[in-house]
Amino acid sequence: MAAVSPARLSLFVRKIPWTVASNEMREYFRKFGPVKKCVLPFDYETGFHRGYCFVEFYDAKGMQKALESNPHIIEGAEVEVSTRLNSKKSNTDQDPELV
Repeated sequence: MAAVSPARLSLFVRKIPWTVASNEMREYFRKFGPVKKCVLPFDYETGFHRGYCFVEFYDAKGMQKALESNPHIIEGAEVEVSTRLNSKKSNTDQDPELV
């Protein structure tokens, strides 16, 4: 059996409510399998997180369970879960992750 690249064990989660913290994201995704890391980037200018995060699992089973489980509702809001960033191009000066 071929080893799975760590990048393949990471999920991209977007549309996260601003009231949610990284420990809450980790706890939510822990029900699908052991979470190795949860990174919720912080915007120091606004004082809030950027509305997206990366969740890395220890094994492919947990990640697959999370991908198959829909919808994902966190604090009453549906968040989007995918295996990679969408490469939406925009001709504005906005942050591409927020478009």
